[in-house]
Order: sequence, then C-alpha cells, then structure tokens
Amino acid sequence: MVVSEGKRRESLPKRCKICKSSMENDSSLMLGPKGLIKKHEFVRVIIQCLYSLGYAKSASCLESQSGISCKLKDFEVLEPEVLGANWEDCISTINRIKGLTDEMRSSAIFLVFKQCLLECISHGDCLAALNVLQKQIAASNLGKDQVHDLALDMLSAKLTRNNTINEVVIYELRRKLLVELESLFPPPITLPERRLEHLVETALSSQIDSCMYHNSGSQISLYENHSCNRGQIPTQTFQVLTEHKNEVWFVQFSNNGEYLASSSSDCTAIIWKVLEDGKFTIKHTLSSHQKPVSFVAWSPDDTMLLTCGNVEVVKLWDVKTGTCKRTFGDHGFTISSCAWFPDSRRLVCGSSDPEKGICMWDCDGNEIRVWRGMRMPKVLDLAVTADGNNLISVLSDKEIRILNVVTNAERVISEEHSITSLSVSVDGKYFVVNLNSQEIHMWDVAGEWQEPLKYTGHQQHKYVIRSCFGGFNSAFIASGSENSEVYIWNRQCSEPIEILSGHSMTVNCGPCHKDGLLERCGHCRLVMSERQVLSVVKSDSECVFVKRGVHAESELMEGFYGVLLLLWSRDHCRWSRTGLRCLLG
Repeated sequence: MVVSEGKRRESLPKRCKICKSSMENDSSLMLGPKGLIKKHEFVRVIIQCLYSLGYAKSASCLESQSGISCKLKDFEVLEPEVLGANWEDCISTINRIKGLTDEMRSSAIFLVFKQCLLECISHGDCLAALNVLQKQIAASNLGKDQVHDLALDMLSAKLTRNNTINEVVIYELRRKLLVELESLFPPPITLPERRLEHLVETALSSQIDSCMYHNSGSQISLYENHSCNRGQIPTQTFQVLTEHKNEVWFVQFSNNGEYLASSSSDCTAIIWKVLEDGKFTIKHTLSSHQKPVSFVAWSPDDTMLLTCGNVEVVKLWDVKTGTCKRTFGDHGFTISSCAWFPDSRRLVCGSSDPEKGICMWDCDGNEIRVWRGMRMPKVLDLAVTADGNNLISVLSDKEIRILNVVTNAERVISEEHSITSLSVSVDGKYFVVNLNSQEIHMWDVAGEWQEPLKYTGHQQHKYVIRSCFGGFNSAFIASGSENSEVYIWNRQCSEPIEILSGHSMTVNCGPCHKDGLLERCGHCRLVMSERQVLSVVKSDSECVFVKRGVHAESELMEGFYGVLLLLWSRDHCRWSRTGLRCLLG
C-alpha cells in the first residue's frame, strides 16, 4: 500500500547522533531546590521549545549533548514513513507503539487510511483506493462508523478532485497528519504543543493570582517574581464640588471617562466635564424632575443619559446639548433600576410596583417588551450583561432571576437573606449581590456554580449597601459599610485586603468607570460626597479621584465606588460600567 510521494520531497532536519549512555545516566536525576523536576523531562521540553522557536541547530546540538531526543524512537520512525507515504509501514509502526489505548490506536489508523485514500483519489487511482477500502481497511480493527466515514470521504474526494495534482498540497497534508498524530498520542510518546511556554505561563498566572493587589494588563517580567503594591489607594482631597443643594444620591462616570454624572435629592442631575488638568466643571444641570433623582445611567456610546426620579418618571437626555429627548413611564411609575443594552438603542426599567414589572423601550419611546404578572413581583434591582443576552433582576427580597432575552431561558437563584443590590462584571460572566446578613455573594451567569463565592468583613443591617467589581479583569470587589469604612476584596479571597477609613457616616459604594483616563490627562478620578458636597481625592501615586460619602439618615449613601472607579485606570484598567441601583420606596 504505497502511494507516490511526488517530485517534491523535503528532507527532514538532520539530528546529531544521540549518546544513549548520557540519556541513561540523566533519567533519574532531579532538578530544582525541592527536587520536583525530572532532568530528562526538563531537557526534552527545552529541546521542543528550541525547535518551535526556529532554533533547530541549537536543539539538535542539545539532543546530541544530552542524549535526550525531543521525540521518542517510535514517533521518529513514524515521521519519515508518513512523509514518504509508506502507509503499510505507518500502520505497523502505530500497532507497535506501547502506551496507546484501543481508542487512540484506532483513531490514529483511521487518520492514516484517510490520508491514503485521499492521495489515491488525487492521483486518479480509484482502483487502488477501492482495494484499500475493501481489503486492508476491512481487515483492520476500525469500527463500522469509521469505515463508513472513510468511504464517504473517498466518494467526496472523487467527486470534487481537480484534474491537476498539486504535490505541494499533498505534502502539506502529510505534515498536517503528523501534527494530528502528535496531538493524538499521549505523553511521553509525544509532548503537548509548546509545553515549556505553557508551563511558564502557568507559573506567571499563579504569581498573578496570588498577588492580592495585581491590577494591570501590562506584561510582567520573567526576571523576577511578580508583586504589586498598594500605593494607589486614594488619601488626599484634591477638589470639592458643592453645586448640589441637597444630598447626592448617585454618581457615575461616562464609559469614556470624559464626564461624570451625579444625581441628588434636590431634584436635579449634573453632568460634569473632566478637564485636561483633572479638575471638574459643570457642563449641564438637568432640572426637569419634580422629585429627587435617585439614579443615572450612561448609554454605552455616552451620547445619552438616563435619569430616574424617585417614584417618578425616567428621562432621556442628550449629553451634548443637555436637553431632554424623551420621558418614559408616567407619574407613579416607581422606578427601582434602569439599564442599557449594548447597542445604545434599547433600555429596561424595573419597578418596585408588581403591576409594572420590567419594561423594555427603544430610544423613541416605543415599548418593545414587557415582563409583568404573578411571576414578576416587585423588582428591586436589575442589570444587563455586556453581550446584551442576559437580563438579571432581583425580585422581591431574596430571588435572583437570570433571563436570556434571546432564548427566553431563565434561571432563578434563591438567597436565604434579603438582597439589597446587584452588580455585573465588565465581561458579563459574574455578578455580586449584597445581603443584609453582612455577606456579599458572587455568582456566575452561566450557572455552572452550585454555591456562590462569599465575602465578609463589612457591616450591613439597616441601610442599602452596594458592592461593585473593579480593577483589571474585574479582579476586585469593593463595598461600602455601615461602620463608615470602605472594604476591598480580591475576588479570590473572602477576607478584605484593604479597609479604608475617613468617612464619618455610612458608606455605600457608587458607580464604576469602564476605562481609565491616563491617555487623556494623566490622572485617575473617583467621586465621594458628604451630603451635597462632592470631593475630589488623590493618592500618594498622584492619581485623582472623586470620593463620596453620604448622610447616614438617607437610605442611599454613595461612597467609594466612584473612587475605585478610576483608581487603577492609570494602568489602562477596565472597571464595571454598571452603576449602583437606587432602591427607594
């Protein structure tokens, strides 16, 4: 069973003669301070890495000097047989290889026969292909399904073959077959592709995972162990904003970081412009609400802003002109939360009135979809994942409903204690909820987890306390607390890694910024407020934030959420753009 390999035949890389005595002496040696690394395995993966990087001469010399080959003898025999189209010898070699399961051996033989039949048909030798199919394949241990697949492949190749034979393509297909066989055979017969790079990346990932303050997407060096410091925590007041006439209930940066929106119980919302020097100045004051403004939400493209009146309507504003473009709902439509879909054309509002449920509108005011009824009690909070596929809502006090708006599939999670807030990670894979049991729970949106990850340490009994994702890859969780402090957790640690003091009243986290501002003005920003005062704070690392704290008698007390927002943006980090929800009434 031999098929002509054609005129084009590349010679295999020449390897220096391997010294077997050296290989035998090194087979039991261990390396490393803890003696965990087998020397011959270590050298073998280095040789593989050198070949993959294009250093064939160095790899061959290392094979000769160490007596260790990148590929075991059986596979070295198989390689020229495949490239030379010696298919009968290939089958014999595969049958001789030890350490293969029956399934692996059958799959390898199937791949060889598939290539053999393809080349027979490509050369127009249909009789040879039929002979291989009827006699040699039938005599093998292939299953009926595999034999049928080979017959279909042969028929398909016959119907679609070209009149001219491309020997270059055939040779490349043989090279591809070698790669498939190499990936099919288990270690130590062959090595997983780019094994050394995988091991190094795993080690680096482990260092990053164990670094509680890691918050950067920049490359890390192999020359030293990775470690981040905590020097970015804000400590110094930089600017105070006093334009609101009453308590500030909510703050949120625009997704591009150029603006900040704040809402207040003085029935107004303010859009602040972030200047080149890091200072804030008023761009627009939005003043058409008749009741306190409890919540704001930027559209993903930052051209529009939603403002929610407490037990009132939702208004859509043009950010450029500061004019109201649309009013959604009517008076008495008790809004608990709003969220945008990623296309900036659709929005959803949830109501604490069970008769209202959840409504989806387009920006022209057309009602697209409504969820209400017995299965939709009062909505306390809601959010939309970044891909726009999932609508997550907190129903009543203790239920979380995840609805796929595309397939209408839904999942309900029940908590034992009352939920006060909801926040979704930037990538839309996870969400956190604050419970009045003084715990924060993180769940996965896909529903693969049976139990949530839990975070403790903060205090929450009486007020609505909110948490948020932040940092590179949403690696951190931040939350306010009733003891006037801000708590920061690394997602992998249930205990807080930082506790920030400085407030005099209850702190409730505010909105998070999506992108940093380092490229534009060299500063990071964060917002905090004490009643009607907004304070801009900077850290020892010269990052600027707006920091917020609120009067304890208000059920909505914005806090360090805004501060964390851009704290790590100097390293071009991404924070969750999902703002906090005002749960009033």
